[in-house]
Amino acid sequence: MLTLKLISEETERVVKGLEKKHFPNAREAVEKVLEYDKIRREAQQKLDNNKQQANQFAKQIGALMKEGKKEEAESAKAQVAMLKADAKALEEIMEKAQNDMTNQLLEIPNIPCEQVPEGKDAADNVVVKEGGEKPNLGEDALCHWDLLKKYNLVDFDLGVKITGAGFPVYIGKMARFQRALEAFFLDEARKSGYLEIQPPYVVNEDSGRGTGQLPDKEGQMYHAN
Repeated sequence: MLTLKLISEETERVVKGLEKKHFPNAREAVEKVLEYDKIRREAQQKLDNNKQQANQFAKQIGALMKEGKKEEAESAKAQVAMLKADAKALEEIMEKAQNDMTNQLLEIPNIPCEQVPEGKDAADNVVVKEGGEKPNLGEDALCHWDLLKKYNLVDFDLGVKITGAGFPVYIGKMARFQRALEAFFLDEARKSGYLEIQPPYVVNEDSGRGTGQLPDKEGQMYHAN
């Protein structure tokens, strides 16, 4: 999620980055964030002034009562009550503006690196580097998913039945190969100085939002209570 600081300080860069990704109504989306922030900050400033005035009246009440100025003390109490009512309204405005701003920020994707070429689809991709020799496969060559089925290495249908789309069941040599790959890459990373960590298999909502998976991919996730 883009930060409010980045959007505030580099508004044009953010807008251009979003337009580069063909994000709809990019400028309007960014301006909404800034408008919600403005409402929140203005309400915060009014609330601070409100509390300062309320504290001043509260200090006066005690002194007025000691001096026997009951009517003036009651007037000060009425002022405090009015300020408290105003404070509640301001807090509600702040909370709504904060929620609206957060929801708007969650809808805005990250901006691309400046080196990324602009394009609408894969046809606009730019080849940066090629390596190795391309194999000359015959007309009867099978796709990788057909090879997996032919040699009984992966069962996609069983994965769908057990869990859902995108969760294949690895069988025999492929299951062993999967474990070997995981161990190999972890060992290589450790050799390079990385610290291995085993995180939980499930995350809470805040973590999902922090990594940018929510709310964009909410429909592709499983929820557990």
